[in-house]
Amino acid sequence: MKKYLNLKSLIVLILLLIVAFVIYWASADKYVKMETSLGTVIIDLYEDETPIHAANFKKLVSDGAYEGTYFHRVIPGFVVQGGDPNTRDNEDRVDDGMGGIGERLTAEIGQPHLRGTIGAARDNNPEKKSSGSQFYFCLARLAQLDGNYTVFANVVEGMDVIDAIAKLERDKADNPLDSVTILKTTMVSSIFY
Repeated sequence: MKKYLNLKSLIVLILLLIVAFVIYWASADKYVKMETSLGTVIIDLYEDETPIHAANFKKLVSDGAYEGTYFHRVIPGFVVQGGDPNTRDNEDRVDDGMGGIGERLTAEIGQPHLRGTIGAARDNNPEKKSSGSQFYFCLARLAQLDGNYTVFANVVEGMDVIDAIAKLERDKADNPLDSVTILKTTMVSSIFY
C-alpha cells in the first residue's frame, strides 16, 4: 500500500509540474522572430506601452505579411526601414516606401528612440498616425524623433544583422543595391527563442 501511495504521489507531482510549466510557458512574453536573408532578429514588442502597434505588428507577423518584402531605406547611423509590400516587386523600386498594409494607426508616442528600438514609419499627417505596416530599426539614439513617432519594440538579439544591412552599398534613394529580404516571421516564446 505504501508503494502505491508513493507512486501515486510521484505521478501527481509530475502532473503538477507539467501543468505549472505549461501555464508558465503560455504566460511568457511572446517575441517576434524575423528571419532575413542576412540572419535572424528577435524582437520584443512593447505590448503594455503601445498595445495598438504591438497587436498590429503581431497580426502582420502571424499573417506572413512581411515575408518576401525587403528593407528599402537604409541610412547609416540613422535607420533601416522595411515593411512596405511594394518591395515585393524588385524590378521597380520607384514606389518603394510608398505602400502599406491596412489603415493608419493611432499614435502611441512616448518611448524614446534608442539604438535597437523599432519605430512605426509615418507620413506628415497632423495626427502623427503611423503606417499600418512600415517600421524602422534605430541604429543610434535618435532624440530628434522623440515625440513625433511611435516606438513599439526593441531588438533582443540580432542587432548585428541590422548593422550589416546598414553597411550595404545603396543607390541615391538609400535603397540597398543588394536586397535583404524578410524570409519568415513567427511569434515565439521568450523562453525558447
